[in-house]
Amino acid sequence: MRAAIVTVSTSKSGSQGADESGDRLVELAARVGAQVAGREVIPDDRELISERLRHWADEESCALVMTSGGTGLAPTDVTPEATRAVIDREAPGIPEAMRLASRERARHWMLSRGIAGIRGSTLIVNFPGSPASIPEAGEAIAGSLPHALALLAGERHPHG
Repeated sequence: MRAAIVTVSTSKSGSQGADESGDRLVELAARVGAQVAGREVIPDDRELISERLRHWADEESCALVMTSGGTGLAPTDVTPEATRAVIDREAPGIPEAMRLASRERARHWMLSRGIAGIRGSTLIVNFPGSPASIPEAGEAIAGSLPHALALLAGERHPHG
């Protein structure tokens, strides 16, 4: 199964600096059995984010697209809105589990506005931009991601 990673950060886009958040998402992709088909860093631009999500889902046929960044309360944080513009259905339990997993360590966990949803047969998940938050958020959902992706790929649910 193919995955794409989109890091949303105006300060990091166009630079050659390290993308630690993206690195953590590469690790998560491997953990759930996905091969990273592509990875990019783009600025906080709502239309561009939506365009790249459509690209990875529709043109590259990725089963999983994970974003990092742009999920807070700052005026430039528009990743959830860009994601909502391209998905067919939301999967609210995924970001709920991620936020709950962060509440013990992250003081401002409730300020994350990340969402998850389905576009065709692609699952799109918004992660926070902090590299330190990604492992615990990933841990919260890693056990369910393979099942979710299998269902989206057309496998029958074991309970009918």
